[in-house]
Amino acid sequence: MKRPLLAAMLYAALTLGANPLLANGIDAGVRTEILDMREDSMRKLNIPSKPAKVSGTAFETEDGRKLVFSDSNGKFRLVNFWATWCPPCREEMPSLDRLQADFGGEDFQVMTIATGRNRIEGIYDFFEMAGVTNLPILLDPRGKLAREMGALGLPTTLLLDRNGREIARLTGGADWSSDNAKAVLRALMEASDHAAN
Repeated sequence: MKRPLLAAMLYAALTLGANPLLANGIDAGVRTEILDMREDSMRKLNIPSKPAKVSGTAFETEDGRKLVFSDSNGKFRLVNFWATWCPPCREEMPSLDRLQADFGGEDFQVMTIATGRNRIEGIYDFFEMAGVTNLPILLDPRGKLAREMGALGLPTTLLLDRNGREIARLTGGADWSSDNAKAVLRALMEASDHAAN
């Protein structure tokens, strides 16, 4: 008789967020619902049970200013590590541009960070050829930030919450402007906001 009571208490503690290991993590049931709603290229999206800290290493704007992920300004950010020489990166970039056009604003920003050796002129040429007009040019010239964030393959895309913590990751190309991608992102953002309160 004691085991069922203990199991019920453990379940209640987990679902009510009393477990410090799940503090500020997305509710397990909600996480499962979000995982179940993924379709097509979104099936590769991994959602950990709790947010992960991110690197404090700086990346650069095209004019040389240094930024770090903790400079979140309270926004959710979709951070995409890419390179001009990477075919899947080039293929998905227009969808990231459309996502920023549709979703970007006070609460959300797409950040594409060219990692490794990428000539700035090559980035300009590619953006012009692909019709990319809504994305900033950000650089990780030595690839240090990408390595520290575990972006071992390109493209790698992270979703950061308002506090600058990683709440989702997708390795490989994806259609970020699809209705399903937008629905999954909305659900993740709402669940993250709910978990933070």
